[in-house]
Amino acid sequence: MNFYKYSVLVIICLLVIHSCKKHPDLPSVTTDTPAEITRTSVIVGGRVTDDRGLPLLDKGICWDTKKNPDLSTHFIPADEGNENFFIKITGLKPNTLYFVRAYATNELGTAYANEISFTTLTVTTGTVITLQPSSISLNTALARGKIIDDGDAAIIQKGVCWSTSSGPDIEHDPFTDNGTGTEDFTSNITGLSPGTKYYVRAYTINSEGISYGNEFFFNTKISDIQNNLYNTVTIGSQVWITENLKVTRYTDNTLIPHVQDNAEWVSLTTPGYCWFDNDINKADWGALYNWYTVKTGKLCPTGWHVPTDTDFKTLELHLKMSSDQIDLWYWRGTDQGTQLKSSTGWQAGENGTNSSGFSALPYGYRFAATGAFNGLNILTYWWSSEYNKDYALYRRVDGNESELYRYYTSKRGGKYVRCIKTE
Repeated sequence: MNFYKYSVLVIICLLVIHSCKKHPDLPSVTTDTPAEITRTSVIVGGRVTDDRGLPLLDKGICWDTKKNPDLSTHFIPADEGNENFFIKITGLKPNTLYFVRAYATNELGTAYANEISFTTLTVTTGTVITLQPSSISLNTALARGKIIDDGDAAIIQKGVCWSTSSGPDIEHDPFTDNGTGTEDFTSNITGLSPGTKYYVRAYTINSEGISYGNEFFFNTKISDIQNNLYNTVTIGSQVWITENLKVTRYTDNTLIPHVQDNAEWVSLTTPGYCWFDNDINKADWGALYNWYTVKTGKLCPTGWHVPTDTDFKTLELHLKMSSDQIDLWYWRGTDQGTQLKSSTGWQAGENGTNSSGFSALPYGYRFAATGAFNGLNILTYWWSSEYNKDYALYRRVDGNESELYRYYTSKRGGKYVRCIKTE
């Protein structure tokens, strides 16, 4: 009887132990939510939650544009090791619905996880940036573009467009065609007018349409009768040259008298010019003219003129000089001198901001009473065309002053000239 009891107990224990062992089966696997979806790619993860007692032979992600993707459609196996895995799928079509499932395989077969769907992003017009224009001359300039993103559609045209108004486009304004592809490009802009402000933007075209880059602006140069070139800047409603005039001939091509001797200079009541310190190597600084040269009306290039007192006042008002100071003499304003001064080239601590783009530099003057050259690295003067019987008006900027000086002086003085475009 006892033997029978013990035998039954043994059998029961064996049955219990056997029932606790795993039965080989297909693995259990789940699909994670797709992440980092783009127009042509996605990242999908999977997790093997139970291997069911058998070694894994393979695992990964399968996908298709139809439901229930499997290993007969598209799939990518995951690396061996960790039961959690992530797969980046590439080469997808934009704006397309896809179905994905994780899978895991052992010797008994392949198990598929839950199915998840996602839609890739749509094609866009792409992204292009405009780079700083360069090689600006009288009638030409170079403009460049860089394509950041083609929008996952072939670039069928690229280039730049330009206009004298902000926001140029290829429908209304001149443009270049630099061909196809995503390579950086350089456009040669031609047919520009001298001394004019232009706005430029890069553009690209793909199947989705046109994309424009950021906008730059630039001013073309002007030339004088001797083909000297001058940079220009638009300040408010005015266009100025940003360098001192250096012409030695009138606009009718006759010579301006070159007067170096001090005694001769101080006795002049007729036109004359010189270089600072009578040094031709300083020609790039501009010529110093007496006011009788200004009076001829033949200094500035055609379409330009020596500024009137009113022209200077318009400039000053644009730079936020108060209207109650405009007609005063001597030092006026607040920081208008600082705005006109170049940000380099003055003595330590005296550089300006050049926020106006006027680029004033301290090239001194020639004293009317003695013919001496003074003020180098300290100050600079410009003639106005305004005058009375004995004197002419000017503007002056000093290194140690932030304001602007307005007064009149002897017409025999040697001062620089900045031309302004005639409206």
